[in-house]
Amino acid sequence: MTDTHRALWMIHISVALWGFTAILGKLISLPAPALVWWRMLMVFALLALLPRVWRALRAMPPRLIAIYAGIGCVVALHWLTFYASIKLANASVAATCMALGAVFAAVLEPKWVGRPFRWQDFATGVAAIPGVLLVVGSLPREMRVGFAIGVISALLAAVFTVLNKRWATRADPLSVTTIEMASGWLFVTALLPLLAFLPATDASLSVPGIRDVLLLLLLAVGCTIVPFALSLLALRQVSAFSVQLAVNLEPIYAIVLAIALLGEHRELTPGFYLGVAIVLGAVFLDPLWRRRDRRRARPVG
Repeated sequence: MTDTHRALWMIHISVALWGFTAILGKLISLPAPALVWWRMLMVFALLALLPRVWRALRAMPPRLIAIYAGIGCVVALHWLTFYASIKLANASVAATCMALGAVFAAVLEPKWVGRPFRWQDFATGVAAIPGVLLVVGSLPREMRVGFAIGVISALLAAVFTVLNKRWATRADPLSVTTIEMASGWLFVTALLPLLAFLPATDASLSVPGIRDVLLLLLLAVGCTIVPFALSLLALRQVSAFSVQLAVNLEPIYAIVLAIALLGEHRELTPGFYLGVAIVLGAVFLDPLWRRRDRRRARPVG
């Protein structure tokens, strides 16, 4: 197995684990700001127990620490908007919005990472848009604000993925995750007084019950530490666009789980699922184009 194939497996394992994120976000009774605050705190606290993390942090230049801290703030904003989308709409809608991340990554990555612009990447991302529009048109009016916030969340996900792509090779993945979670937690803490002024936003911090604590621990370990570390390792071998495109598969996991565990099929119409099918169809355009490009580049004779 080549390094690239191994990296792609890492990404798809990460995406499968992220598919549970939306479900857990719906099951946890905390409002979005408190959920993100506790999630980041738990991840940071668990990673801080590892001596390997502190050895890597001591060897890391201050400038690199500052860069990862900044990326952590973007991660925090992404999670705040993602869980707000879940609370205002549902898990299926929030996960579907993430498909737009590929469009944003196709535009951002060439500028920020310095690789050539590929029109195929952009076309693949754009191919998902009709499906997303169909999803929007099929939503009840009260869910559309949640969808709009989900689109913002997808943009923020593309931003931090591209930034991690640029800097992921510079440090140990667990130490990077520790910095990003710690800075994100501090950032959310600072934002809480401001979030309290937003309409229909509960920015209070309460101690979660036993059920929520167990779900938060599952979210912290199974849906954060493991996939975060795997995705950072994979970014050393594959592009940020490829990662965002793989994330387009997250709705499959999230929707199947939402139907099985939350009964969300009763809230959504056939038009929603047709839109999701179009979005996922766009995912499979990318490997077909890449296979065609490899064949064309192969020497003849």
